[in-house]
Amino acid sequence: MATTKTTYPYEPNYAVAPGEILEEHLDAIDMTQKELALRTGLTEQTIIRIIKDKHPITVNTANKLELVLGVPSRMWNNLESLYREQLAKIAEKSLHESNIAWLKSVPWKELVKRKVIPNEKDKAVLVKNVLAFFGVSNVEQFQAYWKQQLQTVAARKSQSFKSEFGATSTWIRLGELQAHKIDTKPIDKKKFKQSLKVIRALTNESPSSFEPKMRALCADAGVALCFEKGIAKAPWHGASRWLSPNKAMILLSLRGKRDDQFWFSFFHEAGHILYDSKKEMYLNDGRSDDPCEQKANDFAAHWLIPKQHEREIAEYTSENELFALASALNISPGIIAGRYQHLTGNYNKFNKLKSKLEWADAS
Repeated sequence: MATTKTTYPYEPNYAVAPGEILEEHLDAIDMTQKELALRTGLTEQTIIRIIKDKHPITVNTANKLELVLGVPSRMWNNLESLYREQLAKIAEKSLHESNIAWLKSVPWKELVKRKVIPNEKDKAVLVKNVLAFFGVSNVEQFQAYWKQQLQTVAARKSQSFKSEFGATSTWIRLGELQAHKIDTKPIDKKKFKQSLKVIRALTNESPSSFEPKMRALCADAGVALCFEKGIAKAPWHGASRWLSPNKAMILLSLRGKRDDQFWFSFFHEAGHILYDSKKEMYLNDGRSDDPCEQKANDFAAHWLIPKQHEREIAEYTSENELFALASALNISPGIIAGRYQHLTGNYNKFNKLKSKLEWADAS
């Protein structure tokens, strides 16, 4: 029976100082430290400090050692460079080992499942990979950067809304990485608003049809439209933020998996892009007691269905009435059904008219 061999990269947990090599070389040629100092013009104290690893071998010192010892300066320079690099790796690994407990605060297993990072048995390496995913150099910078990014979100989040800092940061970061890969033209809010009219007319199409059209229309106006599955303890419908002064991101999770919620979430985030601050991040949890969220809700609601139709929608008793308005407004019947339920509180009536959306890889 054939067997497979697993190989692991060798990562020594020690570093050999160039001074040790220098001392061994001096012993091999029977040269004293005092004689080396005299020949090179360096002080004997400097030679001692190099050997005891208290002073680096500089480029100038390496040149002098080449002339006196016949060993190329590039070798001494390489030894010094590799030594410093190895010291840095050892210190980094030690730091990551001290932060292994931090992994409990971020959904790293989900990142492995989504094949964003490799599954590492060495937890210190795992810490390093997760930090690289977030684009930060250490755990302290992760806390500082992402708390700053999510500060406005935390200020308006209700106490009953169960979300976690690590999970939310992860979902947003997944969206950011996706958005950075999307080429967009410089932001043009006027053009984006015109694109929203075209996108509204796509609500009757299937996801395989409307998704590429939406992405293209948004990108042409400076907005990277991203879709990323939700993460446990980060149950947001959508998010919007500015990646740069000329590029915005809209991120949707398909939370709820119904077409009315999907389209409402998209236009809600579009409202933030059009009318709110470029300095803040907006996350949609379905609340309406924050002024910015209320404005975005109103924009989405009235962009999809003009306000003057709300009274008649609330009085509907048959599907035929609903289909007639959907046809007249050229939007999905599911959106009208969702508005009826919101206005009346009757979340069972017309429910079958709402289309279910699934991720392409859903089993």
